[in-house]
Amino acid sequence: MKLEDKIRDVQDFPIKGVLFKDITTLLKDADAYHQSIDAMYQRYKNDGIEIVVGMESRGFIFAAPLAYQLGAGLVPVRKLGKLPAETVRCEYALEYGTNTLEIHQDAIQPGQKVLVVDDLLATGGTTIATLKLVEKLGGKVAGVAFLIELTFLHGRDKLKGYDIFTQIQY
Repeated sequence: MKLEDKIRDVQDFPIKGVLFKDITTLLKDADAYHQSIDAMYQRYKNDGIEIVVGMESRGFIFAAPLAYQLGAGLVPVRKLGKLPAETVRCEYALEYGTNTLEIHQDAIQPGQKVLVVDDLLATGGTTIATLKLVEKLGGKVAGVAFLIELTFLHGRDKLKGYDIFTQIQY
């Protein structure tokens, strides 16, 4: 099955001029959802992944079942103020401002092999911030996995030196 056939385009969302790639149509199709998780699992099953980091919020949809399949722990990276215990933070630039991501300071032990997972690679800003958090805690990034990559935004260029896996490219 071609996973890209399961993605719905929504014009002018969240703002005028943006063509949004809606993954909810893939998620509701059990076979397509399973295929997307299984592809990530097959790619990383022999890499000794100890922690899967999922980025808020759609990254959680892929990170949780993948962590389960890999026999790894699951660590959420959240927006500012969403985590209850002591955190480390990373501020990053958006097209129209900044945002801050946090991770619990005890979420990753030095040397643990980490897989970072999100639904979409666009400009790479959120991913770079997440990688900085993982590495600040001493985690060793084994890979970065996405369902979709928007190649025209060149986010991959910011991730040089990391193993990147994407299933659908636009």
